[in-house]
Parts: sequence; C-alpha cells; structure tokens
Amino acid sequence: MKRHRSIGRSSALAVVLGLGGSLVSVPAVAEAPRAPQVRWGTCPDDVVAEAAPTELQCATVPVPVDYADPGGARIDLMISRLASTNPDKRRGTLMLNPGGPGGSGLALPALLVARGLPAGVLAGYDLIGMDTRGIGHSAPVTCGFTLDGPYTSNIPPYAADDAAVTEQAKTAEQVAGQCARQDRDGRLRHLTTANTARDLDRIRAALGEEKTSYLGYSYGTALGAAYASMFPERSDRIVLDSNIGDTHLDRDGLRRYALGMEQAFPDFAKWAAARHDSYGLGRTPAQVQKTYLTLAERLDKAPVAGFDGNLLRQYTFGLLFKKLQYPKLAQQWQALADGDDTAAHRMPSQNATAGKASSSIDNPLAVFAAVTCNDIKWPENVDTYRKGVAEDRTRYPLFGAATANITPCAFWPYAPAEPPVAVNDDGPRNVLLVQNLRDPATPHLGGKILRQKFADRSRLLSVDDSGHGAYVLGDNPCALNTTTRYLVEGRTPGKDMLCHAG
Repeated sequence: MKRHRSIGRSSALAVVLGLGGSLVSVPAVAEAPRAPQVRWGTCPDDVVAEAAPTELQCATVPVPVDYADPGGARIDLMISRLASTNPDKRRGTLMLNPGGPGGSGLALPALLVARGLPAGVLAGYDLIGMDTRGIGHSAPVTCGFTLDGPYTSNIPPYAADDAAVTEQAKTAEQVAGQCARQDRDGRLRHLTTANTARDLDRIRAALGEEKTSYLGYSYGTALGAAYASMFPERSDRIVLDSNIGDTHLDRDGLRRYALGMEQAFPDFAKWAAARHDSYGLGRTPAQVQKTYLTLAERLDKAPVAGFDGNLLRQYTFGLLFKKLQYPKLAQQWQALADGDDTAAHRMPSQNATAGKASSSIDNPLAVFAAVTCNDIKWPENVDTYRKGVAEDRTRYPLFGAATANITPCAFWPYAPAEPPVAVNDDGPRNVLLVQNLRDPATPHLGGKILRQKFADRSRLLSVDDSGHGAYVLGDNPCALNTTTRYLVEGRTPGKDMLCHAG
C-alpha cells in the first residue's frame, strides 16, 4: 500500500524491509484494565495543524516493546480522539487506520470529517486515531533514509532486464544492513502486525471499552483482520476497505499491485482519450496505453527533468489512486512527451520534496520495511526475483517488472519472531469488506481472498469504481450508505453485493 500506501497521503507508496528475532511464544491477549486509563489533552502542534479546523484531543497509552516480555521495556503510543457528537447515541469507539504500514493516523478523524463522514457515525462513536508503534509520535524508528539516497520508495524500481534485478539486489542488501545498524535499542524487530493488533487491544482496554469497532484502509485492512482474528470476542463492527487479502503483506501481495495497475489504468486511458485535443496522448484508450509504454522506454534512455522511465511508472501508479489526479497525470505526460524541462519541473517529481527534511521519508519507509519483513519470511534467492520479474514483465507490462523486483526483505537480518496471524473464521459475523473493482494498489482480488478466509464472518461489498479507498474517500453513494448503515445500525448485506457506478 505510498502512501503508503496510506490512503490519500501521497502519490507513491513507502518502502519494504524486514526484521525478526528468535522464534518465541507470544500471548495474544493484552492486559485489560477495568477502568479508563487515558488522560486526554492537547495534541502536538503538527497534528493540530493537520487536523484544523477540527479539534482533536490526544493522549498516550503505554505498551510493552516485546509482548513475550510484558514486564520489560515499554513505549508510549499516541492516540487521538474526536468525541461522539451525541453521547446519548454513542455506541463506543471506532478505531481508525489509514494504511502503510507507516502511515500516521492521528489526524485521520479530521480527514474523514472533512471528506463527509456521515453524522450518524460521528454521533455513534468516539473516533480514535493513532500513530501505531514506531510511527510519528509513537516511539518512531529510523533507518536513516534520505531523499538523495538509493531508497526512496517501498516499491522497487522497474527492472528492464536481469541485470537490473542484480543491481537492485545490491541496494536492497545495503538497505537491510543500514536498518540493522540504526536499530540501536532493538525496537525495530518488534514492529509487526501481530504486535500492533495487541497494541489495539491495550488501547481498547485503556479506554475502558469491552469491545471496539474498527475502520481500516489498505494495509489497515491487514491490521483489522489481525485484530478481528486474534480478539474476535472484543471486536465489534469491523470495516476493512481496500483489502490486501491477508493479515500481512507478502511477496504475492506486493506483486498484486501490478494486477491492480492493469485493472485501474484503462479508466485513466479512457478519460485521457476523451481529452486528446487537450493533452495529445491518444484518441483511443489503446493509443493512450501505447503512449505510456513508448514514453517510459524513451525516458529509460533519456530522462527529462529528472524523470526516467522508472519514475514515470511509479508516478503513474500513484496518481491512479484518485480520479481527481487524472489531470495532473495527463499534464505531466504531456510535458515529458514534449521534452519540456520547464513544464516537467513545475510538476511533482523526485524533487517535489526537496524542501522537506529527510526524516519526512525516513520514518514511514523504515516502518514499512520493518513490519513487512518482520511479518513473514521473504525469498532470499535473487534468482527467484529474476524469474518473477521476467514473468510479470510479460503478464503485467505496465508495472509488473517493478512490483516483482527484489526488496530489502530478501536480506533482512532477523527471522520472523512468530508466524503471521491466521485469519480466524470462528467468531461473530461482524466483518464488512469494501472493495473497488479497479484499485491500483489493492485489486478486487484481495477482497475476494479475504472474504473466502473469513467465510461466514464476512460480507464483500464490491464497488464499480476506480481508485484506492471507497468508503468516504470515494464518491459512490451505495458504498457510503451501505457501510454507514452497518456502522450505525449493525445491518450487513444478507449476501455479497455490488454497488453499481453512480
């Protein structure tokens, strides 16, 4: 999920890397205080600024660094709250996660309000945002990534041939070692989806709630699936939007990004073809796709304004997340196709964050790497990635040779401390899966896979739309109303259903 895959936060996603430790037995159940343990106060200045004009409260909740050693070192997790607008109608808490792993969620309640979160949800719940462990204000981790370094995206670069995979393997190995050297306090290895799910249960208990509801996007679906699986009796109403298909992101999940781009790209191609007189990218969707492939190959050989073929592919993938970004994407293609350095420089590019501190990419990329690599062991043999790149370059020509390429997880110095959380289909029927039919990062297949794993605990709400994020973040009335009806009234569809375009 850039970014990262946090919903609506950036045009490209974050990073990939891994972590580990010895195989240990870790308890699923968190300690449960009998009364609220949270003291609400003012949020940090950056959260206040991002959430404005909505006013949030913030607090911290202590959790163990290592749940196998609950009496050992602790870290403080920062959470935010937008209290229910009507205490008489309040059902409980609705925990939120924007994705990543690596996305800050402290201001997410305010973002959803700004996007039109229905009044019934605002009345029914205290909205709880958070920076999960390792992120932002919650004991942030670092790998020392910089804007001018070799690692600035969680998606590997497009590999034109076997030699490109070999070259990327050198970078991936360097990055894995860099993260290990930066992990001076040993916290990085404890960033896992399972531990974050345990953290959610600590937060639930600290808030004095017997159960919690949950709304997660993108990677947030993996976290929500893990929580509903580990703590089924404590999960209330669970909404998972833009599903990656499991409780963790593995190599198969990353390669599905390429499938997603193949399915989402035609919507942009149709849009651009209808505006050929404005952008000159092709009069038919097929011509627009040919323009993309030809331009990428040309930029591989002769970059324009710092844009090479890899960056074009990454940039295009990221801007397919939202239809509102289509004009920006078309303008950039137009400038690059014309060789217009001046116009291309005016558009977001690899230099778009030049005025920002390096830390703006370091923390989210470090978290993405750690969680992704700590959750499950990735293949170590470089030939495995060469074979996958060759397959996906043909199978998914738009982006497959990027998402199948090698990541730092192949060289991660720690073994996973425990197996990935298994999806638990034995529990309440309380999981609503929401999925656009054409999502560039989490294709519809991810929702279908998780629906099968949750079985009768879940229903799949498919949405005939393009982009990443359907509930509130999209504009389909059926998706909005059906999901809101579930959160407010507890009414789920009797069977899987499709929301038609409209």
